[in-house]
Amino acid sequence: MANRKGPYLCGLDAAVDVVGGKWKPLILWALYAGRTLRFGELRRHVPGVSEKMLIQQLREMEADGIVHREVYREVPPKVEYSLTELGQSLNAALEPLGIWGDQHMQRLVERHAEKTGATPVPVAAN
Repeated sequence: MANRKGPYLCGLDAAVDVVGGKWKPLILWALYAGRTLRFGELRRHVPGVSEKMLIQQLREMEADGIVHREVYREVPPKVEYSLTELGQSLNAALEPLGIWGDQHMQRLVERHAEKTGATPVPVAAN
């Protein structure tokens, strides 16, 4: 995905540019509710993401003002990530989308299985 960063056609275009991709919404969710996480903790909360991709996504989100990165000058070095006020408001905007996904996840899994001929995997309830 190319980094556009404007000019935008509408507000949705701007929001998708900031949060687009597979990993950014999951990173936002991991940092939800004022959580502050170290890099390793954050990586455990986002299963499947590579270290390189997590670093890249965090840098982009920091540049967009969504994530705050705090570096502690100690040995070993300690870095913590948290959401900025802008990031918290973006997470709040994504919450209804997550609720929609929870409500329709099983149906989406079943339809995907129908199309691909795979066996549907039961979805764990949250």
